[in-house]
Amino acid sequence: MSSNLATKLRVGTKKAHTMAENVGFVKCFLKGVVEKNSYRKLVANFYFIYSVMEEEMEKHRNHPIISKINFPQLHRKHSLEQDLSFYFGANWREQIQLSTAGEAYVQRIREISEQQPELLIAHSYTRYLGDLSGGQILKGIAQTAMNMTDGRGVAFYEFADIHDEKAFKAKYRQTLDELPLEEAMQERIVDEANAAFGMNMKMFQELEGNLIKAIGQMLFNTLTRRRTRGSTELVTAE
Repeated sequence: MSSNLATKLRVGTKKAHTMAENVGFVKCFLKGVVEKNSYRKLVANFYFIYSVMEEEMEKHRNHPIISKINFPQLHRKHSLEQDLSFYFGANWREQIQLSTAGEAYVQRIREISEQQPELLIAHSYTRYLGDLSGGQILKGIAQTAMNMTDGRGVAFYEFADIHDEKAFKAKYRQTLDELPLEEAMQERIVDEANAAFGMNMKMFQELEGNLIKAIGQMLFNTLTRRRTRGSTELVTAE
């Protein structure tokens, strides 16, 4: 039985994917404008979200559907712990907190895990496949923008147990297509994937205010330095 679910997810979420990429925070990130405080808040949110997603999928490790799509080599919790230690220090667990949008995201994952675990496929697809697809590009952007030359702080984008990302993505999509799912359930999974994109967008939008404020402060500092330098040059000239 072939469901063609991978194609349905790709086509069915295309608009939501584009909308997510056009959120201000993401557009700035892709252009190399990354403010460390905003970024580490995002990493903290991701830690809670991936931890819950991986915990719930593990609960269903014997489920006839979820068991087939639960790939341990994709798990991000441990890599996010490394990044949080880098950004917050050894006591990072006492410092991080879940944002309002992140809390809604976590609650949704727990809800569907209890009521209709097949929908976890939508969240797995939305996050993991995106991480694999653009991970290396985003890793390079983050390192350059935040001047991190020692390789630390970007473990989230590194998949040590996946040696051929292209081949793995092909395997993942093939697994999706081979899942024995009724048409109605496939449609619900696509709907849930669109909802997942929406939840990600709300998290990014929460961070826009912090990013705009930080950019404004940087511009203010730059202008202040220029004015100070100009005044000094004027005094010197006199």
